[in-house]
Amino acid sequence: MLILSRKINENIMIGEDISISIIEIRGDQVRIGVDAPKTVKVYRQEVFDAIKAENKAAAESNPVFPEFDFDARF
Repeated sequence: MLILSRKINENIMIGEDISISIIEIRGDQVRIGVDAPKTVKVYRQEVFDAIKAENKAAAESNPVFPEFDFDARF
């Protein structure tokens, strides 16, 4: 893990396309801005974990399909 110190209005670059900006420091909270291409998904960790858990649950569930009467005429 890389650990960096930054001040307000200073940035961190990830590759050439992603920039992390320090917007505000208030007490023990830091507001950051993320500038990334629309193709890059950016989530808070707790949201990312919830999405992973939901996807895992969906993949493990047994889907229920309604019965279809192939002999029925429309």
